[in-house]
Amino acid sequence: MAEVDQNLPTFSFKTLDDYVSEALWLPKLNMTFVSIFSGVAGILAMIGIYGITAYSVRQRTHEIGIRMALGASAGKVLWLVIRRGLVLIMSGTLFGLAAALALTRVMRTVLWGIVAATDALTFGTVILGLASVSLWACYLPARRALRIEPTVACGTNSGGPCDQREAHIVLFRRVATRKRFS
Repeated sequence: MAEVDQNLPTFSFKTLDDYVSEALWLPKLNMTFVSIFSGVAGILAMIGIYGITAYSVRQRTHEIGIRMALGASAGKVLWLVIRRGLVLIMSGTLFGLAAALALTRVMRTVLWGIVAATDALTFGTVILGLASVSLWACYLPARRALRIEPTVACGTNSGGPCDQREAHIVLFRRVATRKRFS
């Protein structure tokens, strides 16, 4: 600049990269926060799905014990639990997909054409991730419940169907014992 005109005031010499960086620092910061918060939200959603599903299966431990006591195979009981989980997973997926598609107009303002607001890869990855966590959340407690002895699962309930089942078993044993010794 000094070679062209020494009387020109000079200030703030920056490269084009510096100007671009200054113009984009706030949007980059926003995207960083959005990425961090969406990652944390995804992890919390997975933990919540696991917790709710595991609790639901744990509540059915008595039912699983009854089914096992009546002779149901472990595979059938496991499929029963997973099938119920699949219904919840599918309904949650459909609701979440509808909500996400409804919010794509808002997301278009943030994405700047980097990816489409309805990016199939992103939607598919999120759906597969949450569905796999949900299936895992159904499978683990169901396997744990299948390892419990039916008598133990029934013995912890008070006043429920397990007590009725136990009463029938005790009555059956008394009748069988009387017939044997009479």
